[in-house]
Amino acid sequence: MPSLQINTDEITVSIATNYLEKHSEPENSRFAFSYTVTIENNSAHAAQLISRHWIITDANNAIQEVKGMGVIGEQPRIPPGESYTYSSGSILETQAGTMEGSYQMQTDNGEGFDVPIPTFMLTTPRSLH
Repeated sequence: MPSLQINTDEITVSIATNYLEKHSEPENSRFAFSYTVTIENNSAHAAQLISRHWIITDANNAIQEVKGMGVIGEQPRIPPGESYTYSSGSILETQAGTMEGSYQMQTDNGEGFDVPIPTFMLTTPRSLH
């Protein structure tokens, strides 16, 4: 089968975050956040999300690294022109932090490629004033 390439610029990752006050315990340095990720495939080829790699850093520069297969128990195949959206969460010991990383994806012919996930903020509503 001929090799095909997907320019990672053709895979767009958009992220929306939310502070989960009801699941947080500030007095115990526990701050809960949710994030919703949309992965858009603007290429001419289907792409399957195989695994993820997250680097989560809190305001004290404590780093958590998360690697695993798929996302939320799924390894979605995203056809050309379509998108996939999922929600997950993270717990920090500080009011603010960042997440970044990459998705490891592959084309239908088995060619693997990484899609970078740009750094995004996790913050409580009043932590950036």
